[in-house]
Amino acid sequence: MTRTPLTGTTTTGAVPAEDLSDDDLPSLAEIDSPQWFRHADTMAGIGFLTVARRLPGLIRQALGMAWQASPRDTIATVTLSMLGGVFTAFGLLATTGALTALFEAGPTPDRVRAALPSLLLVGAAAVMRTLLQSGAGWAQSRLGPQVSRITESRLYGLTSQVDLVCFDDPEFHDSLQRARLRGMAMADTVVDTAIDAVTGVVGIAAAAGVLGVLHPVLLPLLLLAVVPDAWAAIRAARMRYATDLLLVPARRRKWIISDLLADKDTAAEVRTFTMRGFLLRMHDRVARGEQKVMLDLARRQTVARIVGEALSGIGQGVVYVALGVLLAVGAVPLAVAGTAVLAIRSGQSSLANFMFATNRLYEEGLYFTDYLDFVAQAQARIPTHRSGEAPAGFRHISVEDVVFSYPGSDKPALRGMSVRIDQGEVVALVGENGSGKTTLAKILAGLYEPDAGRVMWDETDVSGVDPHRLRGRIAVIAQDHTRWPLTARHNITMGMEKGGDTVVRAAEVAGADQVIAELPYGYRTLLDRRFKDGHELSGGQWQRIAIARGFYRDAPLLICDEPTAALDARAEHALFERIRQHADGRTVLLITHRLASVRYADRIYVLDHGEVAEHGTHQELMALGGLYADLYGLQAQAYRTA
Repeated sequence: MTRTPLTGTTTTGAVPAEDLSDDDLPSLAEIDSPQWFRHADTMAGIGFLTVARRLPGLIRQALGMAWQASPRDTIATVTLSMLGGVFTAFGLLATTGALTALFEAGPTPDRVRAALPSLLLVGAAAVMRTLLQSGAGWAQSRLGPQVSRITESRLYGLTSQVDLVCFDDPEFHDSLQRARLRGMAMADTVVDTAIDAVTGVVGIAAAAGVLGVLHPVLLPLLLLAVVPDAWAAIRAARMRYATDLLLVPARRRKWIISDLLADKDTAAEVRTFTMRGFLLRMHDRVARGEQKVMLDLARRQTVARIVGEALSGIGQGVVYVALGVLLAVGAVPLAVAGTAVLAIRSGQSSLANFMFATNRLYEEGLYFTDYLDFVAQAQARIPTHRSGEAPAGFRHISVEDVVFSYPGSDKPALRGMSVRIDQGEVVALVGENGSGKTTLAKILAGLYEPDAGRVMWDETDVSGVDPHRLRGRIAVIAQDHTRWPLTARHNITMGMEKGGDTVVRAAEVAGADQVIAELPYGYRTLLDRRFKDGHELSGGQWQRIAIARGFYRDAPLLICDEPTAALDARAEHALFERIRQHADGRTVLLITHRLASVRYADRIYVLDHGEVAEHGTHQELMALGGLYADLYGLQAQAYRTA
């Protein structure tokens, strides 16, 4: 007896999913890493020197984005952060004067009075530093929403402008997904962390400057104090990245299983095939493995923190010993040593902030680079501007020797295809799957550009016409129509308000008026159950809405691509009757597999592997006895009785 790994079925019968053992659980680790974890392997393999080399470029890119969002807030953030560092240094130097006065010989009241001016300077410096840092924080918090807005606007402005064929290019699609899933979201984070890194550098520079002014020998002591903290920070980051990388397959599996358990599309089959126990066991098995790794990480991070703190303590001990030696030999006075301790602690704090910002900036910068790469790629694929005016109508449309290939395909979808459509005709495209019907329809709709050949509206080559204006002369009823989360009215008008009862007439022609009459709020009903008071439609009801959408546009060319795929026989018959009536004086291009619906077309083109195999009226093609007659006979046979 054998068992298939995914279904759990055997040669002797089905095994309920509830009874499967852990050995039957399928492996999902072979699926590619999710886009949100794409650069984990890169992060796990780098060292601090690599980060340091890339850091200036990342900061420059981030500040450039911030400048585009708001030059004023960018200048305010950077300037106020630097001034905050200046007043930090000033406060530390003023502390020396205060300590000098307090440590002098004499009565305490006299020493306090002598230190008072310096103490006032220290207080003023602290107040100014706080105000400047608050101002910098306010300006920085303003940058985030502005950066997010321009980032989103740029991406969606490009995605809605590139050629439609870009979405059939796997490389372009992957690049878009990387830019959307994490690259775009990282823009404001990269800006924030870049500013945090700059602020950390300013703080370290302020501490180093103070130590250099107090005594040149004190400057190396800053390194002794901060190097252990730097090592501990880098060590902790590497451990986290290595663990995250180790958990990629497990988290990928858990992510997939979670979707299966909680997604609307799978909810019915989870219950129908009693998959609940099977999926929960899969999820628990992966979750327990992840938990074990995370507990081990917690243990190792605790050890690393203890070691880091011990090294930091040793470093600080060396600092204090060195300060004691300097005091003993009279190289520095006691007040300077006290100020040095404060400066070193300030430098340690700034370094910790800098290290955190640096690690985060490098990681998020990798994803932000995905966004920048996509923007450059999309800008290169925006169609060249065309200024030609779209014809108001046509006497005939001719497709002349058109060739078209999809990106990455080694054979063309259309091979020298020629078709003619006269004004007022109903022209049908028929053929088996993959014959090129929808591809030709998209070329006629101005959605694809042919690789060779041309499409003419009378004497006008549409390759020189503004595609946006051309599409305004064409209405499309698509089989794979979009179910927009909008009201019923907006699902028909699609942002084009003609006023009056035009939308009602379009709904009546499509038979969608009956659907809308049953909705609780009529045309104002929101057609998405995910929202409050939203309503869901069946597939056939949605198709009637999509048909009304095409009729509402009232264009000289109506393209119907499988408009009856989700309709029952009665609704299909009624629709084709309406299309024939609606076509009075208009031109209809009809694509369908149901050949009984095209019998009354003025002309039928039979496509086969991207070429026109036959064309003529229904009677002519039946008399020819070719491909059309074979397909028609196969469908007709299904309705014959024995």
